[in-house]
Amino acid sequence: MHAATLPPRDLLLALAVVAVWGTNFVVIRIGLDHLPPLLFAGLRFVLAALPGVFLVARPAASWKNLAAYGLLIGAGQFGLLFIALRSEIAPGLASLVVQVQVFFTIGLSIWLTGERVRGYQWAALALAVAGIGVIAGHTDATTTPLGLGLVILAGLSWAGGNMVARASGVRNMLPYVIWGGLFSAPPLLALSLVLEGWDAIRDGLVRADAATWAAVLWQSVGNALFGYAVWGWLLARHPAALITPMALLVPIFGMGASALWLGEPLPAWKIGAAALVMTGLAIGVLYPRWRRP
Repeated sequence: MHAATLPPRDLLLALAVVAVWGTNFVVIRIGLDHLPPLLFAGLRFVLAALPGVFLVARPAASWKNLAAYGLLIGAGQFGLLFIALRSEIAPGLASLVVQVQVFFTIGLSIWLTGERVRGYQWAALALAVAGIGVIAGHTDATTTPLGLGLVILAGLSWAGGNMVARASGVRNMLPYVIWGGLFSAPPLLALSLVLEGWDAIRDGLVRADAATWAAVLWQSVGNALFGYAVWGWLLARHPAALITPMALLVPIFGMGASALWLGEPLPAWKIGAAALVMTGLAIGVLYPRWRRP
């Protein structure tokens, strides 16, 4: 029988995962000081997939499903996110805006199943859209309309990846993420060669220092392997209602880390926008669980 609350050890593990996922946006920005974005994203998936595919059995998913997931999460979510983070959006705001994937996932699920949109979902969406509108009204040199659009598209790609993963029927996400990486790395590296060019790739690899490679490892080992392994382990031991709401803390870690490490300012409008988006996310994620006895 599952406990109604998380024991201290498991609570700390859950917080460790969301801390890694939240601070990941700052780590990406540090790595982008030397590596071109598409190359950086490609290296992330190379190290997440290798040598893992030789150590972990292929999940019970079709090659077509794995390829769709790899393309949506790799070239879609992370490719667009890395491009935006290079110079088009502040990491803290990116960690917040990309959470619109929750609403895209709900929308895609409703569209595919024909389920009626419920009142609390409209309310949650309205709050989140209002928060994004506040951000759009304060675009500047650190957060441009292009950067905002790229991160929203990254959230849409993430939602598409969520739907593909759900359709696979796989419960253990770690092998799925590792094998899906086989289809993420090649298009990212090919796009890097075509769009960024060999000179930029060579210069990036030559200039990469210890902090750059630590950022790549944080992405692959920390964000992907550690994050999904521990999250999956927690979900196997506890009800999803106890674990999944913890992910709402990701933007808090993201914005806090960006303010502390990179000096990203937190003016009143940004805090207000975050409050609107986070309230919308909380309603969308938690309200159905609050209604259950």
